[in-house]
Amino acid sequence: MRLLQFSTSHYCRKARLALGYKQIPYTVENLTPGAHVLKLKPLTGLKTVPVLLPELEGEPIAIADSTQILRFLERHQPDPTVFLTDPALQLEAELLEDWLDESIGTATRFVYYDFRRGDGKQIDPSLSSQLVIQIVRWQYDMNPAAVELARQRLSLALEVLGDRWKPNTYLVGSQFSVADIAAAALLSPLALIPQYCQAHPWLFERISEMHQLCQEPLPPGL
Repeated sequence: MRLLQFSTSHYCRKARLALGYKQIPYTVENLTPGAHVLKLKPLTGLKTVPVLLPELEGEPIAIADSTQILRFLERHQPDPTVFLTDPALQLEAELLEDWLDESIGTATRFVYYDFRRGDGKQIDPSLSSQLVIQIVRWQYDMNPAAVELARQRLSLALEVLGDRWKPNTYLVGSQFSVADIAAAALLSPLALIPQYCQAHPWLFERISEMHQLCQEPLPPGL
């Protein structure tokens, strides 16, 4: 299998966590933001990463979207599973995954790139890095008002997740699930922002544990 990705994308990290947990061999192809459209559009009709190329007879040529990739991997290799056996708990995990994907992952992106253009610029002050940051900020219209809304959304999300993840190893039930994968990946960019590390040490303990479970290198900052 081959994963088409941006190396810094937290949604691509989500796919890598699932591949690692299931111990499925794969290679990665890092794409260049902007030019990536030329490769992805003919394959999926979309412009977003990650995209998984199963490279297996009888399987789709390409699978777009991190959630769809997780579902494909579960069907392809059910053991070890990331789906919960209790249907009610599995539905809860899927709802959490969707919330993290559609709302919190986006909020994390806004807060992270706002940090990287300001106080976090020294992480990589190179012209190429700063150019990518400016492209992403333009692409998603990251103005000050939108960033502030993202901060508020993250604050509420961390309260909700803290009630679940502080006292428990897993977000839903007593088993690793798609909710844990989504949270560990989509909140990982916050590890580079000191205020979040200081205020929520439990979060980064859980993120580290999930990465170790999936045999995926820790994200920057951890």
